[in-house]
Amino acid sequence: MNYRHAYHAGNFADVVKHAVLARLVEYLKQKDKAFRVIDTHAGVGLYDLSAEEAQKTGEWRSGIARLIEAKLEPEAAALLTPYVDAVKAANPDGGLSRYPGSPLIVRNLLRKQDRLSAIELHPQDSAVLKKLFADDYQVRIIELDGWLALGAHLPPKEKRGLVLVDPPFEREGEFDRLVDGLLKAHRRWPGGIYALWYPVKDRRAVRSFHEALAGSGIPKIMDLRFDVRPASDEPRLDGTGMIVVNPPFTLEKELGIVLPALHGVLAESRGAGWQIEWLTGEETAA
Repeated sequence: MNYRHAYHAGNFADVVKHAVLARLVEYLKQKDKAFRVIDTHAGVGLYDLSAEEAQKTGEWRSGIARLIEAKLEPEAAALLTPYVDAVKAANPDGGLSRYPGSPLIVRNLLRKQDRLSAIELHPQDSAVLKKLFADDYQVRIIELDGWLALGAHLPPKEKRGLVLVDPPFEREGEFDRLVDGLLKAHRRWPGGIYALWYPVKDRRAVRSFHEALAGSGIPKIMDLRFDVRPASDEPRLDGTGMIVVNPPFTLEKELGIVLPALHGVLAESRGAGWQIEWLTGEETAA
């Protein structure tokens, strides 16, 4: 698929993914105790929407640009405010010329006691990320294969937090790596919150992914799906999904407000929809 982020920054998938991410961070902030967010595929952290890559696809125009201009119901608007404020913070002069990646969105939401580990394998991207967060004692930038971090960096010393796994889907087998990575991470830190992003493009692969997770033996796996158009004859990104393991008890209700609001703004077809499904419940599968 090649989800090289500079081409797709701020598209509908980013909006959904980052809105959910913000809700997870906001939940962690309800307790005074410090937490850590581990972003395994962090990218460069900030994207220029006027750059050639973003202009070539223009996907942000049917994503974050629509949301920024939308008039939402008060309850949905309130839940989306932390995310929208992070986007606005990346554009201090007003307008919409830059889009924050997940590490910058998280950093905008952290309190003084909280920490971020942003992991990026690509040397040039990692260097850009280090420059972006230079002298920021709350952020640690690590040049490393994010899949390895699911073993080496868990559990965090804070013993509270969130792991975001947002691979670029540049190679075959990313769905298998997501399952294997989650299994390894969950063995090391069963109490952590895990958020795994995936594209809805190859629907057969998505079904197999869900079946593998359902049979994984890991309890409390929630899946959310968000389609902007029905399944296409030609392979293209018709929707986006996120797996959340150990979701906050508030998340399902919040997403029941946020997702329909976002769908009203972002959907391109009436044949598209959204859903929340539990792949596993409270008890571990035998």
